[in-house]
Amino acid sequence: MAGAQVTITNAATGVSRSLVTDSAGFYSAPNLLPGSYSVIFSAPGFSTAKESDLTLTVGAQQVLNIALKVGEATQTVQVEGAAPQVQLGSSIISAEVQSATVRELPLNGRDWASLATLSPGVNAIETQMPFESGAVRGNRGFGAQLTIAGGRPTQNNYRLDGLSINDYGNGGPGSVIGGNLGVDAIQEFSVLTGNYSAEYGRTSGGVVNAISKSGTNGFHGDIYEFLRNDKLDATDFFLNASGQPKPPYRRNQFGIAAGGPIRKDRTFIFGDYEGIRQSQGVNVPATVPSDAARAGNLASGTHVIVDPAIQKYLALYPHANGPMSGDKGIFSFAGVRVVNENYYTVRLDHKFSAQDSLFATYLYDDAPYTQPDGFNNLSILSQTTRHIAALEETHVFTPALINSARLGFNRNAVINYQSTSAINPAAGDPTLGSVLGQNSPSIRISGGFTNLLAGLSGANALHNWNSIQFYDDAFLTHGSHALKFGYAMERMRYNPFTIYNPAGIWRFTGGNALERFLTNQPNSLETGLPGRVNPRGYRQTLFAGYLHDDWRLRRNLTLNIGLRYEMTTVLNEVHGQLSNLRSITDPLPYCGTSNPALTLVLGKQGCTGVAPYYSNPTTRNFEPRIGFAWDPRGNGKTAVRGGFAIFDILPLPGYYYTQDGIETPFFLTGTVNTGTAKYPLKLGVPPTDPQSAYAQLGPGSLTAGIMESNPKRNYIEQWNLNVQHQITSNLTATVGYVGSHGVHMMIRGDDGDMVIPTKTSAGWLWPYNPTGKDLRINPNFGGIRFMFFGTGSTYEALQVNVQKRMSRGFQFGVSYTYSKAMDDSSATIAGDAFSNSVTSWFWFAPQISRSVSDFNVSNSLSINGIWQVPVSPSLHGVAAAVLRGWEMGSILKLNNGIPTTPLIGGDPLGVQNSGSDAFSIPDRVPGCDPVNHNYKSSPRGVFLGYINSDCYTVPKATPEIAAQCVPFAKVSGSCSNLLGNAGRNSVIGPSLVNLDFSVYKNFAISKISESFHLQFRTEFFNILNHANFAPPLPFFGASNAQLFNPDGTNAHAGGLQALVTQPRDIQFAIKVIW
Repeated sequence: MAGAQVTITNAATGVSRSLVTDSAGFYSAPNLLPGSYSVIFSAPGFSTAKESDLTLTVGAQQVLNIALKVGEATQTVQVEGAAPQVQLGSSIISAEVQSATVRELPLNGRDWASLATLSPGVNAIETQMPFESGAVRGNRGFGAQLTIAGGRPTQNNYRLDGLSINDYGNGGPGSVIGGNLGVDAIQEFSVLTGNYSAEYGRTSGGVVNAISKSGTNGFHGDIYEFLRNDKLDATDFFLNASGQPKPPYRRNQFGIAAGGPIRKDRTFIFGDYEGIRQSQGVNVPATVPSDAARAGNLASGTHVIVDPAIQKYLALYPHANGPMSGDKGIFSFAGVRVVNENYYTVRLDHKFSAQDSLFATYLYDDAPYTQPDGFNNLSILSQTTRHIAALEETHVFTPALINSARLGFNRNAVINYQSTSAINPAAGDPTLGSVLGQNSPSIRISGGFTNLLAGLSGANALHNWNSIQFYDDAFLTHGSHALKFGYAMERMRYNPFTIYNPAGIWRFTGGNALERFLTNQPNSLETGLPGRVNPRGYRQTLFAGYLHDDWRLRRNLTLNIGLRYEMTTVLNEVHGQLSNLRSITDPLPYCGTSNPALTLVLGKQGCTGVAPYYSNPTTRNFEPRIGFAWDPRGNGKTAVRGGFAIFDILPLPGYYYTQDGIETPFFLTGTVNTGTAKYPLKLGVPPTDPQSAYAQLGPGSLTAGIMESNPKRNYIEQWNLNVQHQITSNLTATVGYVGSHGVHMMIRGDDGDMVIPTKTSAGWLWPYNPTGKDLRINPNFGGIRFMFFGTGSTYEALQVNVQKRMSRGFQFGVSYTYSKAMDDSSATIAGDAFSNSVTSWFWFAPQISRSVSDFNVSNSLSINGIWQVPVSPSLHGVAAAVLRGWEMGSILKLNNGIPTTPLIGGDPLGVQNSGSDAFSIPDRVPGCDPVNHNYKSSPRGVFLGYINSDCYTVPKATPEIAAQCVPFAKVSGSCSNLLGNAGRNSVIGPSLVNLDFSVYKNFAISKISESFHLQFRTEFFNILNHANFAPPLPFFGASNAQLFNPDGTNAHAGGLQALVTQPRDIQFAIKVIW
């Protein structure tokens, strides 16, 4: 109906907006805050119609069609259930989580962002680097990471009140313990998983979009405290296996959230404080030499004399107290992680007039923690401090034209894994330093042993991230067109600072790696040269503009058409301290400065010339978005939706820290192959000692980097088709297909300076090189970190989502995803982005590593529900007090396992790259199941063998290549320089089963007010106490996916020794709510 008056009023604040339908009867009210609204329709000669309790959610559109009846305007007709529960106006694939769901479901750690996994196509990265992994976790970001619609976790964008709040690694935000506090300050959030409109940028994965809670015309809030201790909790699986007691655990999480009017209907305020005081036992099983091996008695029957210097370092290795296997044993201990976190947020909303309104938010979160390292040698400090501020002004020019301008700031300041004191006196003993003035070095023994971290002079890093953002978004309604257009700018300032291994990393590799360690015959030394530090000042600016049209072509058909342009400037360093090889064979890099004082390295010229870091691949980043929403029956109950979109993956600063941060000539870190015992690990020697390994560090030992100098545009093509149907007034179901294709995806690795093989009929064969001659592609350097853009990815998924809104005291949600994510590499921040990653795949032939992604989960089911237990209204007195007010909630998560890669340890191929990056892959025995499905039946204290090593062999020397083969030292007829056929990510780890459950009792105290009540809560996390294991990991920790030693013998590996969820944990709480 043309000319009808529409008045939309926020039920909480009383703020309203009025508009008039156009000649076709269409109307549009963009940019409304999420919340509950009433809508009144009126026209001369017709009865007034009113729709109450209309819920608007963040990132979604709500269609409301009303038919006015002839009558007096003074007559008001209450319209029930007119608002459809399906998305009739948008093709965006999204899932909304409302405030009540955020507050009432059992939420471990009270991290609101973790509820994103209730949505189809969204999974947590269960193999994110753990907190005990040294500086590795923090250098990739502390926040818990998600994969959305098959994307890498760095492809997502997290938004709070319209600001991007991604961290310095472009991953999920979070404090030092990974979570995002402030549940009681979140109005609601949504997860956009596909085909989102052109207004959304800086992402090619998903958008986690949260809106903070504003004050209302009433004074409302809550005070709460959540308590945990170890008395009712279950014991960690591995502590049980080693017969150790449960560690102490104390956690207090407390706070207050409240808001109300400063001036009724005009000015509102809401604030929240939340604190955590936690002392938590942590257990990370480590693999250490057995007592017999420490004495020189090896399982092979060999007896060796332990070198006197090594005898002193054995004081840093704890004795095994768990399951034993060969020369290895498991060490577990009950360490304590102490956390003191303080979180504050405040929001102010003000309505100047019917045309102008403003809101401002500020968030501050400070979280230090201390804990021991994995061997209980050192006390470690890590700390995150976050500041987020937003200011937005909205001006209504006319009901058809609205503009919002937004200014924001996001800052992270991080201390990452700084050793503060020695628990084991040997870790602080300067006489154990292998270079004068340093403490004990890091020692890495291949073959499945956990790395020994350096003493008090070990590596650590600081990260300072500042993002200044500006957005301007305009909304124009013209006939059947709802237009949105705008502009975005983000200035990024990233200042990392790294102290890189001044005490050194000594590596002992080969089939007799443990023997080499005991006899002090290191294979290599990697270290940052003394006296050199590497502060960096990365700078980059993002620019974007977009136009989007939701065109209501017919009453039952809407087209969503948009175009976004988004680019970034070439990464810059404020002092020009960037270097890059143009070709991996170049003798010297190009640099960002011509200052000769900075480009001379150990007496040799350090740079070829001055050049930008790379040519800009983003200048043609035009991103079309097109979709449709069709109501085939015209009754608002069914929507058929689909679309296609292109999303660019921008080359943001966080991707370059681990690539550029330790490269010559601006930071000197070197690797020297020490050969046999020519340069053993010596105690307390100066770097200038000619007999020390340090003295061998020259220009040819330094680390360089190559970032493709002319990278191609890196983007994702995504498409989808789904059907959404409203089954009842509060029950909807969605079934859909989602697909995507990644083009020119990044492949990252820690050392690409390797020997290049040839392709033969038997597979990839490395050169016959029995003497170990240096055949690397570029012997001018000790290692070359690489970043190329030549790989691809695919994702296909069936997604099912069923949602029942709260009615009759019950709501539930079910999401199921059957999917397959494939790629050539899953790495962005580093080669080992995840603990199940292989660090440096073969960049020259990405097809070698084509397989399921590191984060692939083929089947994922999530079920959640809230039940307010019904009680007869006829109850009174004691019975009513006891039986009323009960509420239950649960979240069930069932996932298939994540993949891992079976390996051969050491460098039998002769790849010759540095560090622990070298590896080989065995052959798979046809018809043999690689998984031991009875691993749980192993008796207590016995190694949990998950991978069936009998299903693998070392590669064989077939007749056509036998003359070119170097046999494994202890396997005749083998070919150590032939890559096996088992393949990357060819073993799927154990499945995940996790049930969280809660019981609440509410006591209404109407004498104070109708809304005042007490709530007592009991929450059970992993109530079934199901041990959810990580798969055998290829490199991190004990490298327990390395099935064979470098000499071809069985490494007795393939076992499980880490959990991805905690054992059963019980939490009690009390809340006062008004």
